[in-house]
Amino acid sequence: MPTPDGSGGPVPDRSGVPTPDGSGGPVPDRSGVPTPDGSGGPVPDRSSVPTPDGSGGPTPDRAAQAAALRDFLAAGPERWPELAPAPIAAVGAERLRAIVEATAARVGGVQDVVDDPGGLAVLGPAGRVLAWARLDAEGRLADLRIAPARSGRREMPAGWQIQLARVFWLLLVGWLAAACWGVGQLTSWGGAVLSLGFGLLLFEGWNAPAAEPWWSRRPVEAVALLGLASAWRLPRLPVGDSWTELAVGAGLLGVAVIGLARARRHRWGAPAGEYHFPLRGSWYIVQGGGRSLNHHAGHPEQRGALDLVRTGSGGPRREPEHYPAYGEQVFAPCAGVVVAAVDGIEDQRPGTLRYAPAYGNHVFIETADGVLVKLAHLRPGSVRVTAGQAVAAGELLGEVGNSGNSTEPHLHLHAERAGLGLDLRFTGITGGLHRGRTVHGRTVGGHTVRG
Repeated sequence: MPTPDGSGGPVPDRSGVPTPDGSGGPVPDRSGVPTPDGSGGPVPDRSSVPTPDGSGGPTPDRAAQAAALRDFLAAGPERWPELAPAPIAAVGAERLRAIVEATAARVGGVQDVVDDPGGLAVLGPAGRVLAWARLDAEGRLADLRIAPARSGRREMPAGWQIQLARVFWLLLVGWLAAACWGVGQLTSWGGAVLSLGFGLLLFEGWNAPAAEPWWSRRPVEAVALLGLASAWRLPRLPVGDSWTELAVGAGLLGVAVIGLARARRHRWGAPAGEYHFPLRGSWYIVQGGGRSLNHHAGHPEQRGALDLVRTGSGGPRREPEHYPAYGEQVFAPCAGVVVAAVDGIEDQRPGTLRYAPAYGNHVFIETADGVLVKLAHLRPGSVRVTAGQAVAAGELLGEVGNSGNSTEPHLHLHAERAGLGLDLRFTGITGGLHRGRTVHGRTVGGHTVRG
């Protein structure tokens, strides 16, 4: 799942859901319900809201959500208890007033709320602000997030970004392979082949190729092999004197090899306890390792995070339930107390990102030694625990989904203490946990976990 810059992995999260202790979400953006200064922050949500059939419910009525938010923003504070009792109870009328006033100021006065591909959009003469809302059974606002800044130019859909990245890799490796056929000296050929090795190492090592469909990965590898096939010309080439080209190729490949080895071995020097792997079967790490292999690394609380997917040959699908990871059971990696259990947030459509709480449906567990373990993007209707509940390692928490800031069904997992991410370790799994590695889950905490 490469990004346009070739860094690989899912499209980075664009919003965050800080916890009450301020420790933050997968990629904090301070979005949500008002802070005292009106700059934004989320409505604390500690409820578990599965639907009666456990399915997570139908696709939300976006028009109804837009209408409810429109009515709320147009109403005076005296009507807010009627229109949004839950957000008021969660954060208070004054904080809610601050964010409404700040939002109105950002857009130059609220004119309308519409459903937009990027989420609910609060419109005004000065621009637009994205929002997310959830309604209760009576059509009132039950939960609310409003972005703390105007939405700029509409971003390219995540699916298009991924497709462009695939084209980039094919063109890069193709160009390097063609260079192997165009040289007229042995030294030049050596430099071209080493440069081709550099490009292929970027694709296979720094990227997450096993998460790619065969029709994306195999053409790149085939083009590289065609470049290597140019070796049949070697007996007819003079040695030449292109030593600079040879040195440049060797330098590029050497830097890539050393950099990749360091990124894969990287540790933050703050180990968490040894936990149980929360999934059963084979899982592929698309984010994990040092800064160049983990788009979470720039955010202190999640610098040691992992994003885990299951691979398959089918490539992108339209619906999340068609992915191998979707619906796989997630078990507690450690014993502790559940401090947050959120359910009822809808799945994203794969390849798209609507503005939503970044973690989506999630479970946070606090261990006896003060570590906060976070598991995110769970399937709506699957969360099986509630806030305040004590859990044992291996206890069922929920199922893998695609809720929150997620372009493909996967499990986000990290551990933090005092706002700093910790190095994860799992019983029975040795070596570095880095992008491109496949890990295998086993029986967890004495519980038999289905694969």
